[in-house]
Amino acid sequence: MKQRLVIFVIVTFLFVSDVRAQSYAGHQAQGELTTLIDKPTAGMLKRGTFAITSEFFQQGGVLLGIGVGVFEPFSIGISYGGTNILGHEKITMNPWPGVQAKLRILNEDVSVPALTVGFDSQGKELYYPADSLNRYTIKSPGIFVVVSKNYSILGNLSLHAGVNRSFEINDGDKDLNIYLGIEKSLGKDISLLFEYDFATNDNNNQALGKGNGYLNFGFRWSVSKGLVVGVNLKNVVKNQNNIHVGNRTLQLDYVGSF
Repeated sequence: MKQRLVIFVIVTFLFVSDVRAQSYAGHQAQGELTTLIDKPTAGMLKRGTFAITSEFFQQGGVLLGIGVGVFEPFSIGISYGGTNILGHEKITMNPWPGVQAKLRILNEDVSVPALTVGFDSQGKELYYPADSLNRYTIKSPGIFVVVSKNYSILGNLSLHAGVNRSFEINDGDKDLNIYLGIEKSLGKDISLLFEYDFATNDNNNQALGKGNGYLNFGFRWSVSKGLVVGVNLKNVVKNQNNIHVGNRTLQLDYVGSF
């Protein structure tokens, strides 16, 4: 069942690919990287473009989303998912959709990074319901401010740094959070991603995190016009219980224009 669904999504994305599609992976990318692995960048969808995203994670989990570039400096999005969508167990959907909005405050130039502010209520992976923590395994960013800067070093190198304040605070941890990220292109179609989430809002006695932060790695491959396949290795430093190697997730994204 899982393999059939993944193949169906890939074939669907390939079918809708056209000359207006845009890739964000590799040094020939036409679009900007808008998200690292779990955290947003200052990258934006251009006006008149859209992104369809899908992420497959543990316990048959699927998260689908769509984002639209409304104006040149402003984009919006919505996402929804759940667990046991793949498999034979009873499906459990998330309690509500996630919403996203981003506004570019400063455009990047030679000496100044791009600056973006935004809101994202979509957490990642399993949701713990209201009778426990009322939060996602990886908390949603909530309100965030992020800067991004690109360099031409053997292809493309982009650096990212952000501050966010999540509204998932039933665990009693209301701290501001900090995260860092790097994207490096390897050839015209491939990018490697690095993300470190300090998780300062997920390290008290009632939180899921153990104080190590979340170290994540990602691989992105532009396999055709607009279609990007990604593989993530998350929580490498084992910041939660029952993590032995790291959490592996699969990502399929399509970026096109109207």
